[in-house]
Amino acid sequence: MPSALEAARTGKPPAEALHDSNSSALLAKQIVHWLDEAKAEEIVTIDLAGKTSIGDFMIIASGRTDRHVGAIADKIQQKLKDGGHGRARVEGGDTCDWVLIDTGDIIVHLFRPEVREFYNLERMWSTERPTEPAPH
Repeated sequence: MPSALEAARTGKPPAEALHDSNSSALLAKQIVHWLDEAKAEEIVTIDLAGKTSIGDFMIIASGRTDRHVGAIADKIQQKLKDGGHGRARVEGGDTCDWVLIDTGDIIVHLFRPEVREFYNLERMWSTERPTEPAPH
């Protein structure tokens, strides 16, 4: 059962917050499966609950080349659209060094290996972070 803090964060009653977190977790698992099907490498899922209000999960993966990153991004976008999540925002598709797909609750980062190493998002988001204060 979600806490009152979770309900306050989402602005929804606890039962709806539970449904949202369950559906986010299920979608995150599906995205990881699709990334695996697309031969993405080094797939990492980071639970953002209690760390930030930008989303519930962050998924980070690598493609071998810019073409591979673009192909993975295209596949994820198509799968999201087919699953009724077609309003995902996408950035970085021009160069495919770093493509960001934001579903609202889940943020997917697709990198070329050297770009991923440079930004090192896993290190930044995997460490313990102070929780954000509740909005007033």
